Amino acid sequence: MVLGYPIAKPGQVIGLLGGSFDPAHEGHVAITLAALRRFGLDRVWWMVSPGNPLKEHGPAAIERRIAAAKGIMDHPRVTVTGIEQRLGTRYTAETIAALRRRYPGVKFVWLMGADNLVQFDKWQDWKTIMDSVPVGVIARPGYLLAAKTSKAARVYSDARLSARRSWQLGRSEAPKWCYVNLPLSEASSSAIRARGEWT
Repeated sequence: MVLGYPIAKPGQVIGLLGGSFDPAHEGHVAITLAALRRFGLDRVWWMVSPGNPLKEHGPAAIERRIAAAKGIMDHPRVTVTGIEQRLGTRYTAETIAALRRRYPGVKFVWLMGADNLVQFDKWQDWKTIMDSVPVGVIARPGYLLAAKTSKAARVYSDARLSARRSWQLGRSEAPKWCYVNLPLSEASSSAIRARGEWT
């Protein structure tokens, strides 16, 4: 990273996994490794957000969350970053637009768990996100039916790429999205906090 910004070269395909990572856990690691393999990505950036506008209570300090994320995600093709704080963006659509301006020629793919697809239509400018970058959706326990019948899935049904062709997602033009299954992890940040393992 130079001056807090990850390095990316034109032509690379970078997966973006955003979230509070409060705290990061093995489930995040599993979906990241699956995304690298399944969606034809060169790298994945974990974007540890300053805060989640959809959550009532603020997360732990971003420096602590970044340090914990780096402790659990050790892979040469994965970068843990607080780039949203540096960019000064609050919403995903703003972040993606800022990244596309800063990294011309780089292809970005937004990554999310199936639980996020269920409520994706509640996100600020969610259609702008879908129309800007391909979206890779990774299965989460208990969300298969709800994700596949969600408003976003219905509105963009014609833009869905089959799981058999998931490796093409990174080189696809938006709008395009793909849902893939993988061995599921029950790990969740809220469960870790509820057990008192992260306070």
